[in-house]
Amino acid sequence: MKASDLLVKCLESEGVEYIFGIPGEENADLMMSLADSKIKFILTRHEQGAAFMADVYGRLSGKVGVCLATLGPGATNLATGVANANMDRSRLLAITGQTDSHLLHKESHQNLNVVKMFEPITKWSWSIRSAKNIPEIVRRSFKIALTEKPGATHIELPQNVAKKETDIPPIEPQEIFRPKANEDQIKKAAQMILEAKKPILFVGNGCIREDASDNLRKFVEKTKIYSINTFMGKGVISDDCETHLQTIGIKDADHALKAILESDVVISVGYDLVEYTPRMWNSKLDKKIIHVDFTPSEVYTFYRPEVEIVSDIGLAMDAILDELEKQQSDPKVESYPRKEIPQVFKKVRSEVIERIETFKEDCSYPIKPEKIIVDVRKSLNADDIVLSDVGSHKLWISKIYQTLEPNTCLIPNGFASMGFALPGAIAAKLVHPNKTIVAMTGDGGFLMNVQEIETAVRLKLPIIVVVWVDNDLNLISLKETHEFGKSVFTKFGNPNFVQLAESFGAIGIHIKSTEEFSKVLEKAKTIPDKPVIIAIDVDYSRNAVLLDDNFPPYVNDIKNHKS
Repeated sequence: MKASDLLVKCLESEGVEYIFGIPGEENADLMMSLADSKIKFILTRHEQGAAFMADVYGRLSGKVGVCLATLGPGATNLATGVANANMDRSRLLAITGQTDSHLLHKESHQNLNVVKMFEPITKWSWSIRSAKNIPEIVRRSFKIALTEKPGATHIELPQNVAKKETDIPPIEPQEIFRPKANEDQIKKAAQMILEAKKPILFVGNGCIREDASDNLRKFVEKTKIYSINTFMGKGVISDDCETHLQTIGIKDADHALKAILESDVVISVGYDLVEYTPRMWNSKLDKKIIHVDFTPSEVYTFYRPEVEIVSDIGLAMDAILDELEKQQSDPKVESYPRKEIPQVFKKVRSEVIERIETFKEDCSYPIKPEKIIVDVRKSLNADDIVLSDVGSHKLWISKIYQTLEPNTCLIPNGFASMGFALPGAIAAKLVHPNKTIVAMTGDGGFLMNVQEIETAVRLKLPIIVVVWVDNDLNLISLKETHEFGKSVFTKFGNPNFVQLAESFGAIGIHIKSTEEFSKVLEKAKTIPDKPVIIAIDVDYSRNAVLLDDNFPPYVNDIKNHKS
């Protein structure tokens, strides 16, 4: 068969359902091959949108999301979304076209060393120079993308190679079984936990990637050990769990940070340093750390595990729990769950709930961030999905949005690129057509990939996009003001969001009162075949609490609001 046909057959054997992208002259052979395939090609309006869609597909499906572009400018447009997937540990394969291979050693039209460009933002990047190597290269790219820690890979197909003939068949993927944890390390971990006065469970994104939520929930239910999570670990343990202190990673505004600073043993499970530096919670090097992950720990001054358990996370947590129960047969060992709960953890839990509930009935307009988030939560089922873009709203969502199930609140927090939420919502709806999908985005991030509204309209996807409007790059403004006393170069104008949405064929609504918002949300959920864009003016006046929520005006504001 033709090489481009073989590449498609290899993608089919890997279980690829969708390819997101924009075709070009140099990958025309591949597009013709895809036309005869069961794989669905989703034409996007920008390659960055295609990469974000592949990123979210990888997060939600557990498979590799695939995006495609032509050479040169098409490939460079993919780069931000590919880097985002790679640093957020999302499984992605980028495929790019290329000019004839005999031209690559010299200057030629749109010729760029794309393989080298992708090397620092992927786990592996390669150019196909022989048709007979396609099965090996495709299988290798998928295996590397899926292997912990997962990430992005890239392959390039020059147009002359795409036309060559070959009779090499695809290589079928094989299931990989992970080893069990080392028994000695399990015993050491259990002993450390039993001897701890204030142990805390620190849950990261790795627990979501490999479906360890049930194991972690059983562990905290049996032991009553308090827990926290990173942004990308939201939902592993339900936020309504009475021993869960919710999200860490918001600088000094974390209640979860207060708790971990008081702890003596940190059980770090699937924790990724790319999200939140250990320097924030272990600057004195006084924490005893148990590292549980699929990979060994990073070498880092402020992260020095006394016990490293490298294995399947779920099996490791079950093994620690079993060992705790065995060791408790010793009458000298204090058993779990302990009757005496650290008061500091109780206090932090009550403060977390207070911050969430204080403004849930506030009807002032522009709307307060807490009120938006509470209303969205009320409108959705436990397994519906919210995607956050990047900006001040991301910090509010991570603090306030009550996440009850894993992979139902997606927050990009490794590379943390703006423009993620709208294209990501399109992929989420393709993966979960029966769930309500809500993209929450600032007016800055929304306009970065606004063209993908047309993609959602064309595909008849009923996603909901909530645009937080304040005519400002608010998070940058906040941080400039915090450091320099003023903000500069962050203000901008906005289009008429209703007319903008309608021009694409979507439904547009600009909220005029806080009371109106929840009603509009309920109505938006009933729209069967087109996206709904909801713009709402936001009161960010208390954003200083995102940097320090002991900020006196905020404390007084809560008191005054209650009185």
